[in-house]
Amino acid sequence: MQDIKSIRVFLAVANARSFSQAALTLGITPASATRLVAKLEDDLGQQLLLRTTRQVSLTSAGALVAARYQPIIDELDRATSEVLQISLPDRGRLRINAPMSMGLRLMPQLIDSFKLVYPNVSLDVKLTDTLVDIIEDACDLAIRISRPPQDKSTIWRKICEVPRHPVAAPSLFNRTKLPKEPDDLDSKFCFSYNSKDGPEIWEFQKGAVKRPFRAGTDIISNNGDFLYSLVEAGSGIALLPDFIVNEGMQNKKVIHLLDDWKPEPLWLTLYYPPYEQLPPLVATFSDFFESYLRDVEGLSF
Repeated sequence: MQDIKSIRVFLAVANARSFSQAALTLGITPASATRLVAKLEDDLGQQLLLRTTRQVSLTSAGALVAARYQPIIDELDRATSEVLQISLPDRGRLRINAPMSMGLRLMPQLIDSFKLVYPNVSLDVKLTDTLVDIIEDACDLAIRISRPPQDKSTIWRKICEVPRHPVAAPSLFNRTKLPKEPDDLDSKFCFSYNSKDGPEIWEFQKGAVKRPFRAGTDIISNNGDFLYSLVEAGSGIALLPDFIVNEGMQNKKVIHLLDDWKPEPLWLTLYYPPYEQLPPLVATFSDFFESYLRDVEGLSF
């Protein structure tokens, strides 16, 4: 394997067509530049440069070496830069995955605020309601709204609980009775939020009493906004996070059901690959994310 320093000096001389100019750019003496290029020529067994008192030019072998080595050195420099940026807390590129509904409501304002504070950070934000494989999908961190994580092989950070309620449009109760207890719910009117094919299980609690309910299978979706649109149209009932239904509640387009029964809340978590230690830039965003929700959104987005 050739010495990288010799290659860099040769490329600098080839680009500048001058040993003295290349040496000045690299911060070495012209004698050192001459010695390093001579070493590379000796290692390759080829004359790479033609030297005269007036200029330096490439031989055919030198042109070939420059053409092949320059892209390799450029790629090495890019890779080194990316690795170094990961170790910096305030610059670099961050890849984030977030749920669709939360992402559309919260992330634009949060990202705008983050960029004001950290202008040298580039962000790649993907929105999906499918649970990502954070390693296979090459994410630095994912934002999740789900039941408490059970995966022991990953790292997660609880930010807050996300309250949710069963909701329906008042017009629905022209077609079915208003439920007072979980047992009064009719599954054919209850939509399931699920990324899989099965029905959603709603867990209710009233004091020490717990009551599960199996929602229907006529309509299953992995997107809360889609289900909310059906609810608002009077098509049925869905158990949804408050941040999706709050506006509809304020406008009296939908109502909470079963107020005496508390549904199991979801958790908002930051979810990481199995880092031995959080990279500084990931830690920076994580702290900002939690502070933003606490100070700006009041942890009730």
